[in-house]
Amino acid sequence: MSANSLSDIRVIEIGTSIAVPYGCQILADFGAEVIKVERCGGGDEARRWAPVREGVSVTFLAFNRHKKSVVIDYKDARGKQVLEELIASADVVVQNLRPGALAAAGFDWERLRELNPRLIYVEMTGYGRTGPRHLQPAYDAMLQAYSGVVAMTGSDDGPPARVPLSMMDMSTGMWLALGVFEALRRRDKTGQGVHIEVSLLQTALAWVTAPLMSVAAGEPVPERLGSGFRGNVPNGAFPTSDGYVFLSAGNNDTFHRLLDAIEAPELANEPGFEDNLARVRNRRLVNDRLSEATSAFTTDELLARLTTAGVPHSAVNTLDRVLTDPQVQALGQIVTVEHPRLRDLSVVSAPITFDGEYLEHRGHAPELGVDTVAVLGSLGLAAQEIDALIEAHVIEAAPQGVAS
Repeated sequence: MSANSLSDIRVIEIGTSIAVPYGCQILADFGAEVIKVERCGGGDEARRWAPVREGVSVTFLAFNRHKKSVVIDYKDARGKQVLEELIASADVVVQNLRPGALAAAGFDWERLRELNPRLIYVEMTGYGRTGPRHLQPAYDAMLQAYSGVVAMTGSDDGPPARVPLSMMDMSTGMWLALGVFEALRRRDKTGQGVHIEVSLLQTALAWVTAPLMSVAAGEPVPERLGSGFRGNVPNGAFPTSDGYVFLSAGNNDTFHRLLDAIEAPELANEPGFEDNLARVRNRRLVNDRLSEATSAFTTDELLARLTTAGVPHSAVNTLDRVLTDPQVQALGQIVTVEHPRLRDLSVVSAPITFDGEYLEHRGHAPELGVDTVAVLGSLGLAAQEIDALIEAHVIEAAPQGVAS
């Protein structure tokens, strides 16, 4: 499906790493013109993040599709003027530079509003606008640790662990995009722009809403449960004779069907197994006894039995198996597209369909500076002016028609 709901919206992304690039990619997926403003001498650091194939960071590809890249040294007076003109032409500016860095370069909210009263300005930080840590640098894993996620993750007999995904970054990007949609709707009614603030910490606190509220209500701090879940037992990865299966039984009816499936119906009558609250109190005993039973089956045997019994379950898939999984393939969300360097590239479409169709894949992440000349030309700069800025190292430009 060709997305055009934001086709008349210009977004200036002054962002690095994952959170802001991902949020702006969502806007680009919905048709916005996203112009990624990058620094001279290398651009977004994510361009050099592993894994790198054929000189291209796959991580960068994952979060920067459908964008244009311009390279401007806006600390230079001439570059600052170029960025001012670009901002004046925009609907949205999104940035996640070091706190205060953009303002120090002459682009605080007051100045941005002078340049463009209808501008929507999104400022993303690590720890928020105020507080003792508001100037501290932050990455996803730091906020997992700071918000209590790391303390809850891992096995009780091992060290705490992070979730090995950029969950805080990506979900902050989602909130960013949602905020822009709301701000655009508000601007339609008021004609005025707005200053939006999001942070990794605020997103992290949203992730821990339920356990945080439980502790505030007097419950003990959650212990590390490995693959388990504090709300019900059984819920987690259970061993088979050749691997693991993830299963869950959220009520007694499902639990009894599970016991029948693993040929252990007698456990229903044992002390500590009678209902979910009892099983939660006796978590280790219940999990140990169930593990003894599930270990008698191969993974395929147990998956088949749980399917027949109607017990929620999943294979513990590795990513290579995910790519070839029949259910994943049936959804059609992962598509193979041609890439000028990597040839066939698997791309994960935005996780939403409209009338059964995914948003259209319109292009890859841009080569550094590939759109500098065209974008500056659209602002009215003459070719001679652009050449002079390139010569003075105020801007950088790459050959057009190359995608990273």
